Amino acid sequence: MQHRIIVLGAGYTGAVAAGRLARRLSRADVAITLVNAEPDFVERVRMHQVATGQDLRPRPFHEMFAGTGVELRLATVTGIDVDRRTVTVTGTGSGTDAGNGGEELPYDTLVYALGSGWDAEGVPGVAEHAYDIAGRPGALRLRERLARLDAGQSVVVVGGGLTGLETATEIAEARPDLDVAIVARGGLGDWLSPKGRAHVRKVFAELGITVHEHVAVTGVEADRVTTAGDDALPAAVTVWTAGFAVHPIARATAMEVTGTGQIVVDGTMRSVSHPDVYAVGDAAMAMGPGDKPLRMSCASGIPTAWQAADSIAARLTGRKLPNTTMRYFNQCVSLGRKEGLIQYVTADDRAVSAVLTGRTAAFYKEVICKGAAWGVANPMLGLPSRRRRVARGRTATGQAVRARA
Repeated sequence: MQHRIIVLGAGYTGAVAAGRLARRLSRADVAITLVNAEPDFVERVRMHQVATGQDLRPRPFHEMFAGTGVELRLATVTGIDVDRRTVTVTGTGSGTDAGNGGEELPYDTLVYALGSGWDAEGVPGVAEHAYDIAGRPGALRLRERLARLDAGQSVVVVGGGLTGLETATEIAEARPDLDVAIVARGGLGDWLSPKGRAHVRKVFAELGITVHEHVAVTGVEADRVTTAGDDALPAAVTVWTAGFAVHPIARATAMEVTGTGQIVVDGTMRSVSHPDVYAVGDAAMAMGPGDKPLRMSCASGIPTAWQAADSIAARLTGRKLPNTTMRYFNQCVSLGRKEGLIQYVTADDRAVSAVLTGRTAAFYKEVICKGAAWGVANPMLGLPSRRRRVARGRTATGQAVRARA
């Protein structure tokens, strides 16, 4: 009987993990199922571009995984039973009926890659009035709203992190007729080096973006943003980029999770409480250099997917576990289509003095984005691979068991 591997979520991390597993393991021995709600790969790092009316190249999963042995299941994950080793989904056409309009998919090894979405942080009015770009539905909703704005109307971007910087500059560049502002809880780009912060301020000034620093947002209404001190900023559109929250399903299971709902994993991305579950990307509480948690990002997520896939393959084939050190090299920030910032960092993600700016940085960021998408879209190409047979009676927990009848 084949070893059943289910990968939940086909963002960067889930799609990469599924493709890498398909390259590492023999089709005769494993059945790999990739569960995702959408039929196409979403370049999440480009959602600010989608929001401003730019169209991205379609990347259908059925084309990407054709001939790989990975089975795509278009479905929404509604529950996980880690004790019975089943996943409940809706929107698919086969499996065991779970009784509530869903279906149960049994697994031997689970890769949890459901990622994260926007986090309203409990601020009143955000869910009702603000827009998000954490995924394609939110980006398309914002796109439609921006297209209906008249010249001179105001757009307020809440959040001074990477997503906030990219969103504010993209909108200001695409719509110079709008009054664009950004609200940051701290200083603008305060995690960057002095050179990096200076460049961000220069670009913001050139694009005419109003900056509100060290300001806490206390509420969002249909036409304004309220801040501490009862000040109000006019906002025909409010874009919320102040935080991300992981998918809530893991918290409802018996797995050990953090207070934020991330699955606690070891160095191989395996759950510390349930060894037949691996978590990757934003869903995992993984430690990096300096014993610091990896930040939620594509830069963190893809290496965790490599680590998980290679660890699963090693345990199933009885080979030596990979010992990969995850580290950071830089932070890539697009500031519109013509400007960018590459902030070089230490292994544990602290900014150093070196930066790359201007069109060169914008080109660099574009190459990184295209490379990440290419890696997802071509799961069987790239580094040399060898499909190995699963050792008889072996599981991805690393334990030898009696073969199933």
